[in-house]
Amino acid sequence: MARKSSLDKLPDVIRAYIQGKLADNRLTLDELIADLQRAFPEEAEAGELPSRSAVGRYGQKLERRLSAIRASTEAAKIIRAQTEDKEDARSEALTAMIQSELFESIMNLQEASDEEMTPAQRIGLLAEAAKNIATLTRSSVTLKRYQEEAEELGRQKLLREQENNLQEIATAQGMNEEQVKFWRERFLMGRRK
Repeated sequence: MARKSSLDKLPDVIRAYIQGKLADNRLTLDELIADLQRAFPEEAEAGELPSRSAVGRYGQKLERRLSAIRASTEAAKIIRAQTEDKEDARSEALTAMIQSELFESIMNLQEASDEEMTPAQRIGLLAEAAKNIATLTRSSVTLKRYQEEAEELGRQKLLREQENNLQEIATAQGMNEEQVKFWRERFLMGRRK
């Protein structure tokens, strides 16, 4: 089990300052440490600021989270822009985002120290997460079923339209039933496979 980061123990103002600088991504790690020491000289003098490696680890963790948020946001924008959502693609994207977030939360729970929560609290949170995952999975299965039904209805509609077009052409061209059967089997039935 990973121990708690020294940054999590910092006063909110210092932690927020570090998070802001990391999110800006304008400074190297060494520049950030120097900036932090200038911004909080008393804490630097007392040795209360985090080490370079602690800030680096924290920055990597923060970047993973920010990247996941950016990717989820971008995916939602693309889906919204590119689909009329006949097959509920936005719900599918939202479900995937929630699944990613639940996974990240479980990882954080595993990293939490025994000082942060008791085994009973950890079990309670995992049980709650399992219940929510089960609900999300049922939702995902229902959504997939709905999408498959929507696709099948679309195929059936297209086949009906093609059958009607074939009948109109057959009548206009004076085709006999044997010729109509050939075209139906060759092109309409062949597309169902």
